[in-house]
Amino acid sequence: MLRASSQRVFTTQRIVQRSLATVASRTTNTSNYPAPFFPDEPTQPSMKTAVPGPQSKAIQQRLTQYQDTRSVFFVADFEKSKGNYIVDADGNALLDMFAQIASIPVGYNNPAFLELVKNPAFQTALANRAALGVNPNKDWVDNVENAFMRVAPKGLDQVFTVMCGSCANENAFKTAFMYQAAKKRGDKDFSLDELTSCMNNQAPGSPDMSILSFSQAFHGRLFGSLTATASKAIHKIDIPAFNWPKAPFPLRKYPLAENEEYNTKVEKESLQAVEEIIQKNKQPVAALIVEPIQSEGGDNHASPAFFRQLQAICKKHDVLFIVDEVQTGVGGTGTFWAHEAWELPESPDIVTFSKKFQAAGFFLNHRLRPSQPYRLYNTWMGDPVRAMQAAAIINEIESKDLLTNVKQVGAYLQEQLPTFKSLENLRGQGTFIAFDLANSAKRDQLLMDMRQKGVNVGGCGDRTVRLRPMLTFQRRHADIFLNTIEDALKLQ
Repeated sequence: MLRASSQRVFTTQRIVQRSLATVASRTTNTSNYPAPFFPDEPTQPSMKTAVPGPQSKAIQQRLTQYQDTRSVFFVADFEKSKGNYIVDADGNALLDMFAQIASIPVGYNNPAFLELVKNPAFQTALANRAALGVNPNKDWVDNVENAFMRVAPKGLDQVFTVMCGSCANENAFKTAFMYQAAKKRGDKDFSLDELTSCMNNQAPGSPDMSILSFSQAFHGRLFGSLTATASKAIHKIDIPAFNWPKAPFPLRKYPLAENEEYNTKVEKESLQAVEEIIQKNKQPVAALIVEPIQSEGGDNHASPAFFRQLQAICKKHDVLFIVDEVQTGVGGTGTFWAHEAWELPESPDIVTFSKKFQAAGFFLNHRLRPSQPYRLYNTWMGDPVRAMQAAAIINEIESKDLLTNVKQVGAYLQEQLPTFKSLENLRGQGTFIAFDLANSAKRDQLLMDMRQKGVNVGGCGDRTVRLRPMLTFQRRHADIFLNTIEDALKLQ
């Protein structure tokens, strides 16, 4: 055991020592790089210890007394983190291409956020958190307009704000159920039978309806969202679930140009399954929910034509079309909302969001607003502080033209990555990129080796490496990543 442990330490030290030399091989000519968005961020990774290092381990050990820390990669020092670099408790500076599971939009300690803290309105919101459903502050409507409605998908003129992505999807499901029940009820008020039976979780007050989702989907970890989730068994095991149907998501083959016939076939089969479920499922389908890119389930993509036909099927059967943009929204794919790339004839019925928006909720059409108060409700109903941050994020995206940056850097990465022969099934939109390892058993080791070399990336599915950089990720950072993964692959 001691011999094996010593060998691992030696290997880690060797990885760290080789890291900076490898970075230099692709970044010797920096004259063509655009000006950095963060002039004071590190110019390259800087590794002092293995990851996690002794300080990370010590803090994690203390925290383990009170919380489960088995999912922790390393402990961060956010005070010292800057731009695209996260610094850990041991002083290691890593290029962060996972960005808190795709939730940091415009860099660590962005000056726009630090300046926002000085705003008296921001300070008031921090000092007096409002229960927005009963006592919104006088500027809450300004927050709503300056953040959410400013980027609302066309045709969606309402927004309901909540606390997290799972909450957004849960309340979207409630909205769908209430809409379908109200449509069936017509102009009538609730019947006494409905009002009494719902208190016993029985029909007609608790109608037997369902949400249709897809295999490999991830929509959250609460009860309804977890029922719609199907990415990993560990998420679902031991938890009671609703009897809701799932359709097969079309798992395409790559390269796309060489597999057109197969990919057309699997998309057609998926659409046929969706329509058959809607027509035959014993529980009427109130809504269908789909991710533009199935993230946790392995970064699975489908064609814009597939999603257009999916929406058409939903409209044909009066099933609400919910697009889960919790991970794909706010610019990472090169458009503010990933579903913009589908060129739908009209907006989805509901679009949920969280993560990179630093706020959570969903957009909807006014026809879906419940006719009675308190139907969609909780104590906080969002957070004015997060709404102000969301507005600052939009300002940064627009003033720095970050969507163009994402498209350009994403195209560069997708041009360079195929040169690595041990990587397969490259796919992506913008910098929302993933690939598989030819030897899937080595995926987790690659993720660990990359962190030892100063680049933090993530995994999904059982063999996929996913890239989730910030919108401020530039060509200079892309070259560091490419050099690092080239060196890490040599250790496989």
